[in-house]
Parts: sequence; C-alpha cells; structure tokens
Amino acid sequence: MANHSQLTKTISLDQYGIKNAKVNYQLSSEELHNETIAKGQGVEASTGALAVNTGEFTGRSPMDRFIVKDDITKDKIWWGDINIAFDSDKFQKLYDKVVEYLSDREVYVRDSYACADEDYKLNIRVINEYPWSNMFAYNMFLRPTESELDTFSPEWTVVNAPGFMADPEVDGTRQHNFAILDFTRKIALIGGTGYTGEIKKGIFSALNFILPVYKNTLPMHCSANVGKNDDTAIFFGLSGTGKTTLSTDPNRSLIGDDEHGWTNENTVFNFEGGCYAKVINLSEEQEPEIFGAIKKGAILENVIMDDKGNVDFADTSITQNTRVSYPIYHIDNIRKPSIGKNPKNIFFLTADAFGVLPPISKLTPSQAAYHFISGYTAKVAGTEAGVVEPVPSFSACFGAPFMPLHPTEYAAMLSKKMKDAGVNVWLVNTGWTGGPYGVGTRMKLKYTRAMINAALNGDLKDYTYEDYHIHSVFGVAQPRTCPGVPTDVLSPRTTWNNDEAYYKMAFKLSNAFRENFKKFESYASEEVRRGGPQRYAF
Repeated sequence: MANHSQLTKTISLDQYGIKNAKVNYQLSSEELHNETIAKGQGVEASTGALAVNTGEFTGRSPMDRFIVKDDITKDKIWWGDINIAFDSDKFQKLYDKVVEYLSDREVYVRDSYACADEDYKLNIRVINEYPWSNMFAYNMFLRPTESELDTFSPEWTVVNAPGFMADPEVDGTRQHNFAILDFTRKIALIGGTGYTGEIKKGIFSALNFILPVYKNTLPMHCSANVGKNDDTAIFFGLSGTGKTTLSTDPNRSLIGDDEHGWTNENTVFNFEGGCYAKVINLSEEQEPEIFGAIKKGAILENVIMDDKGNVDFADTSITQNTRVSYPIYHIDNIRKPSIGKNPKNIFFLTADAFGVLPPISKLTPSQAAYHFISGYTAKVAGTEAGVVEPVPSFSACFGAPFMPLHPTEYAAMLSKKMKDAGVNVWLVNTGWTGGPYGVGTRMKLKYTRAMINAALNGDLKDYTYEDYHIHSVFGVAQPRTCPGVPTDVLSPRTTWNNDEAYYKMAFKLSNAFRENFKKFESYASEEVRRGGPQRYAF
C-alpha cells in the first residue's frame, strides 16, 4: 500500500536493525482500517468501527512487565513485584531477536507524541507488526501536523511485535510475552501479546518516571475536565470505577480520560490524543458520548457481534475487559488543546463492593494522602476466576502497575499540590449501597452525577457539623443533604437497615485498609498515617 498521500517521504528502519522491511509510514486511520480488513485481521461493525480480537491476551500481563536495571534506574525505581528488574545485556539480545523477526516483513510506522503541553512533549516513533496496532497508536497518541513531521525527531521508540514469542529459558522473560522499558536506550519493547493497552501503558509508565524525576511534574492515572468557569476537576480511579464515564460530561469540556500531568505552573495536561474506554454493558442511554464515539476510526476489542455487525455489549464471553479506542475528537465537547488550569476539585472514585463507604465524602489533606496511597476499589464475583465475594483491591496512587517510583513520592507531590492549590478532595463510592455485592445494589449513575455536580457547583459547603456527619469508622465527612439525591442514600448505614451487619462489614474493610497500609507506614509521615480509618476493633 502507498504511503499517506500527503507525504512524499518514506523512512528506513535500518538504524533500528530492521532490514528489508516493507515500511508503511504514517498511514491514515482509514488506510489502516482498510488494511486490517483486507488482511483478515478485523471486521467492520455496523457503526463503522473496526472490530478486532487481540488474541491470547485480552488485558495487560503485570507479571511480564519489566524495567531494565541500569545506571539511570537502579537507585530510583521501586523494585519488586510491580517493577521487575531486567538485565541490560539480555534486553539487547532480546531486542536483536525481535528486530530480526520484523526484518523482511511488512511493518507499520507512526510518528506521534505524548503530552499536550508543549513544554513537556515527548516524541515517539511506534513500529508495529499489525496495522490495527498502528491505528491504535494513531488514536491514543497525539498527532503531529504535517509541518511538525518535517522536522520530527523521535526521542522514544515503541517496538511492538505480537507474533514474536520469547523463549523464557534463553531470553530472561517469565513466559513468551513481555513488555520491557529501557530508559537508557529509550525503548519500549513489546512482544508475544496483541493487547494494545501494553503500547499505551508502556509510554505512560515511562512518563511516570521522566516527569517527576526530570520535570518536577506529577504524573496521574486520572481523567480530567474543565467547567465554564475554567475550573479543572480531576478524577482518580481504577478500572471499572467510572473514571471515563464521569469525566465525559456534556456540561464540561473533556481534557482527557486516563493519563495527565500536573505542573508547577498549576496546569493539568493530557498525555494522550484519545480515549481507551471499557464497553462492558455500554448503553446509549447511560453513556451517550462514549456510545456515539464508536464510529469509523474507533477500534473495538474482543466484543461479540451478530451477522449484521451489531455489538452485544453485555456479552463477555471473550473477556470482561471489552474496550474501544478512539481519537479524542470523537467526543464533541473537548478542551483544545488538552490543557486545563486552576484545579479546584479532586475525586477519588472507588467501586466499594462491601457497600460501606459513603457515596460521597469530603477528605482532609491527611485523609486525601492516605486514600491516594491506598488506591482502593474492590473486585467482585465474575471479574476474576475464583472470586465469589467482594475482595478489597488496593493499587497505590490509583495506578500502581504503572508507577516506577515509590508510591509515597507521588503522594508527597500530590499533597503539596493540593495544599498549594487549595483544592477540595472527595471520596466517591460508585459501588454498592444497601448491602455488599450480591445483597445491595449498584449506586445509580444519576445520583453519582448529581453528587459530583453538587461538589463542583459549591452546593456541598465547607465542613460544619450542621452540614456533615463524621463517619464513625472511616472518619470521613459525609454530607447530610445533596441536591438531587435522597437523604437516606447519603448514609450507607441507613441504606443497610441492619446496623450490626453494616458495622461488621465496615470494620472488615477498615482492617483491610490498615493491613494494606503496613507496607507504606515506614515511609509515610505521621500526618498521612492519621488519615486512615479510625482505630476501633469490632
């Protein structure tokens, strides 16, 4: 296939060790869509979106993510189960095998960048084995203009070869798939997995090291939007807590749905040029903006369709982690460029399957730091094999799998920024009410939206005893009233109708918080340690 019609230049990959490849450089989204279908690697859905199957892996593989241990990283990275060390010489040998595998093949190359703020821009060259992986890179990274491409010089390279299988015995990997970051060579090397999220998260993880270490900027696994008064809101939350849904608000302009930096100048910028949303149980009624973004140019992953290309979003027979990627301009109401200033409200989203946390509560600075380091949500039955009752799930900074530094370093940066900017911090339970998972019901989206809007509008005032009740176990301040929300919904204990059962479950969760926090206690200040649940035993 010809190169993008507007570009006359082509590129050689010889400097990467990829020889005699047929290089498709900077193809348009439409060309990559058509190429995928022509190669039998995808089909077109009734909406015009491309639907692909990512193969063996339908999600990230955290145990197969490595960072090369060298002079840059050895003393800075928080090594362990999350950041697993990889030998530099072994990386070079594995890299040589991957580029030899890509030689003499047809490959897809895209120049793009991360970070919407010009002062923090990171130029990236992505080399893909598959056209749809390259289309994902088009969607998710920022797209240079024609004039920017003329002088483009890549700083980082992503080499992505899903068809290459490592030999663990020889290559030093755990199994045949791998995602490895090398900060000296500035390469993200991904093989043995077709899951596109590894491409996005590889660069996100790199920025989570580069920005705090070299740019004094806090990287955040969050979504963000901005109101008509130029007030920025930030939404932290793990997968399934509503981060994308709640930040995509017709009354506020979307900055981005997943990855941002908070600068010393008190601005918030998007790392990405697109959105990567879960589509399990997606409906036009509940999430019209995301539903409407699934059109030509979007890529659906691992969904089930009928003969006419209609997607059954409730069908999870391939995976619970069905997804769509689309360029951010598929959403109507977006901020251009993707930068906000003046953060006023931060929301920590949690899907509490124990059903004991208030649907919204206000946090003190020490509580905010504690909950940020904890990064709580819960797994429910059906999301993972063997899960039959709620299991607490803690992911430090709401993004531990992508955080190369110790979580307390990010928490210290966030605490300082929160105090300097005078932001309000809210804990929002988008999970269960009236009982735990299996007994209670999921919090209604319309109530959560009403609570968030009330916080944004200033309807939830500063803390006073008349306006707030202090939760007797978690110590957080829950509002007594909120426009658009029945008063009894605001008190989780009231919704249970059984005080003894409620407190038993509340203490079960508070004990899980304390147990999880033990690994951070020696690093955390006394102020942060005091932000945890009140120390009662049941």
